[in-house]
Amino acid sequence: MRTEIASTTGRAEASPPVDWEDARSRAYAAGREGALPAVERPLAETDGHTLAEPLTPRTDLPAFPTSSVDGWAVRGAGPWRVVGRVLAGTAPGPLTEDGTTVEIATGAMVPVGTSAVLRVEESRRTSRGLVDGVPRPAPEWRHPGEEASAGEELLPAGTPVDPALIGLAASCGHDTLRVRRQPRAALLVFGDELLTAGPPGDGRVRDALGPAVPAWLHRYGCQVAPADVVGPVADTLAAHVDALRTALTHADLVCTTGGTMHGPVDHLHPALAELGAEYVVNTVAVRPGFPMLLARLVGTDGRIRYVAGLPGNPQSAIVALVSLVAPLLAGLIGRPLPVLPHSTLAEPIAGRGDHTHLALVRLDRVAGTAHPVRHVGSAMLRGLAGADGFAVIRPGTSGVAGDRVPVVPLPLLPGERTW
Repeated sequence: MRTEIASTTGRAEASPPVDWEDARSRAYAAGREGALPAVERPLAETDGHTLAEPLTPRTDLPAFPTSSVDGWAVRGAGPWRVVGRVLAGTAPGPLTEDGTTVEIATGAMVPVGTSAVLRVEESRRTSRGLVDGVPRPAPEWRHPGEEASAGEELLPAGTPVDPALIGLAASCGHDTLRVRRQPRAALLVFGDELLTAGPPGDGRVRDALGPAVPAWLHRYGCQVAPADVVGPVADTLAAHVDALRTALTHADLVCTTGGTMHGPVDHLHPALAELGAEYVVNTVAVRPGFPMLLARLVGTDGRIRYVAGLPGNPQSAIVALVSLVAPLLAGLIGRPLPVLPHSTLAEPIAGRGDHTHLALVRLDRVAGTAHPVRHVGSAMLRGLAGADGFAVIRPGTSGVAGDRVPVVPLPLLPGERTW
């Protein structure tokens, strides 16, 4: 469900917060609605993208019988007379006579008429120069289609492209892949109180989100050019509207930091109303980070664009990224909504009443346990820097040591599969 944004003639009252799981689902559905088009890319340029169509081989894999050992391709009973040599990359003639053999290299095409392949280390030469030995009972070659048949679906659309997939695609005979265009994102930093260089002081704080959010977006598969990071934007409605309108001309997603409440210098909601946006989500019942939002706009070109309002407190902003932006982007690029992994709490974690609590944790992947970290206030980033993700503590509950709980993992590399 989407809600029209109130007029700027009066300050809108905050709507009831959306349940965290519902908000995540709404964000994903919004991304699916505006899914980005498929594009053709050379293999070398597809890492981190997402398959727009299933990956299928152009031929059987392997396409022809290939020797799995160095040795002798023989016909009939031995000993065998040597009549040639077959190397990888050549198309040999057939073996037409019993008692003959050709030397064969690993990966070379097995000649028609071959009855067995004798390993070189299990062969010997007779005094007359013939090859002798006992081939093993099992064939020493790979059969056509042993790995896959031509046209067989190997990986579905929506699969993240990584080096292993690129190698598989090349082995299937592909020079290019149909992938989803990567989203282009922009970041607008709101807040006259922010410093962009040097230490904080005299009532002003250092902007931590301007440098960090583009890196997070990059890890979620977005393209963020340096010119698309703007701010601090002046604390006026006109400046907010102008900055949003400019960013939306070229970005699929505009993230903003701060201004998501309804205070006297919080201009995001009125700016979105002036631009004709509608809410996908307006505030989420999650702590920290509840005053987050996601809105959509339809441009004159008919394309849907999105604005994600991240709270100004740094950890709260990252909670908004994992809660709304990550599922939105998954939908935009055609990936499934991630199923959250689970881990066992090593220590208790307090609940947050009727709100979901996203608690920063460090994961012990050997033991399969999640350990809460310190320094986790909304304005703090120290705990985030040592964490692997957020443990999800459901509304109305507390986490008890030994509980199995979902974990929202933080991405480590651009386009990786954790989300």
